[in-house]
Amino acid sequence: MKNLSLGNIAKAVNGTLFGADSFSEAAEAAGVVIDSRKVEENYLFIAVKGERVDGHDFIEDVFAKKALCVICEKKPDDKSNGMGPYILVESSLQALKDIAAFYRESLDIKIVGITGSVGKTSTKEFIASVLEQNFRVLKTEGNFNNEIGVPLTLLSIRDYHEVAVVEMGISDFGEMHRLSYMVKPDVCVMTNIGLCHLENLGSRDGILKAKSEIFDFATENCYAVLNKDDDKLSTIPENHAAYDCLNKVKKYIFYGMQKGENKGDVFAENIKTNGIYGTESTICFTRVNGTAEKIEVSFSLPGRHMVYNAMAAIAVGSLFDMNSKDMKRGIENIKSVGSRLNIVETGKYTVIDDCYNANPVSMKSSIDVLDSADTRKVAILGDMFELGADEKKLHYGVGAYLGEKMIDTAFLVGTLSENIYQGLKDSNKNMECYYYNTVEDLLMFLDLMVKQGDTILVKASHAMHFERIVERLREL
Repeated sequence: MKNLSLGNIAKAVNGTLFGADSFSEAAEAAGVVIDSRKVEENYLFIAVKGERVDGHDFIEDVFAKKALCVICEKKPDDKSNGMGPYILVESSLQALKDIAAFYRESLDIKIVGITGSVGKTSTKEFIASVLEQNFRVLKTEGNFNNEIGVPLTLLSIRDYHEVAVVEMGISDFGEMHRLSYMVKPDVCVMTNIGLCHLENLGSRDGILKAKSEIFDFATENCYAVLNKDDDKLSTIPENHAAYDCLNKVKKYIFYGMQKGENKGDVFAENIKTNGIYGTESTICFTRVNGTAEKIEVSFSLPGRHMVYNAMAAIAVGSLFDMNSKDMKRGIENIKSVGSRLNIVETGKYTVIDDCYNANPVSMKSSIDVLDSADTRKVAILGDMFELGADEKKLHYGVGAYLGEKMIDTAFLVGTLSENIYQGLKDSNKNMECYYYNTVEDLLMFLDLMVKQGDTILVKASHAMHFERIVERLREL
């Protein structure tokens, strides 16, 4: 890995290198990991102490795998006399971030940073799929979007990569500042400012402030790609003079559904939702040089809100001077990721597996997708976490929204979801609905309550472990 010799690493992390001669001090790491199972020959292993596992317990194992070096917070025990070089630091976790920041400085690569309250992962997938048509792309895998995942993503970049698409997630002030320091994005994409992490960030204005830290260490003459339909994001250029970090933005690229004088640089026309099986639209955009173009797209992911992801991807693709044909192919190659609006055909039911995470905005969007199905429709919804003081009110609002739809049956699960149940009952006295305290309570009766041919939405915050419900539906 470029510039990641043991000597440079020790300097980058402000650590002390032990057990290395002049030859090994110049050796470069072939990879950097914190999971001992992923260690290969000449890898750097960072011994991080987690909630359940302490990496220091596996130092002997990684040296047996011919690791180049270990970063640790205490001197390793040399039980087998096979210990290699190690770098002693105060904090292994901070060392991980320091190495990533140092490594990023050595890379000749463009980085697209993506943040927002809702849709980060889907937008990341759309953007990566578009850019992959012309470039060798590294993208964030899974949910590696925090202060551990982001540095590991950066340290996965290799010389052959031309663009990196990095998802950046936060839950508190200062986190995005630290992520931006590592990533130094050339393009900053912000999807929306919704109702997430209110426990720490307090309000949508607080969320806007925290996520705008993405610009703190963005490169000079960076581009900002923003959702024009979001009332908070649309005000960012007005704050240009108030925040020094915004002075480095070369141009704001806006996307959205608005038409006429309020339309953005990228906007959508002729949106058609094909039930739960896909979406079509005409996406109009203006390149930086002023050229106006249109692209007809059709993709398999359901929901009108997915068009926003496609618009963001075309905005980024146009910044990389991609032609319309290649951008269209990238949009149409998109597939669902994990438990995010993943359509599962069990043979008996059609399951909309969207149980990776939830907040009021994404919950309502998923309800809209379910409402578009042409079968008997069942909603299985659970608690949404980290919503702060208004959590009950926000759950109640989801219930009221659900009551406006043509859903046949609803199952609400969890302590907070009693408020969804109440909001639903207050707005729709006729919809069949049931409330359960726990997932286990629901599973006892699930096979008696659903019917062959049903389309079933399963959605809640990840900590509710609704994947158990999806698995049960697969088995029934």
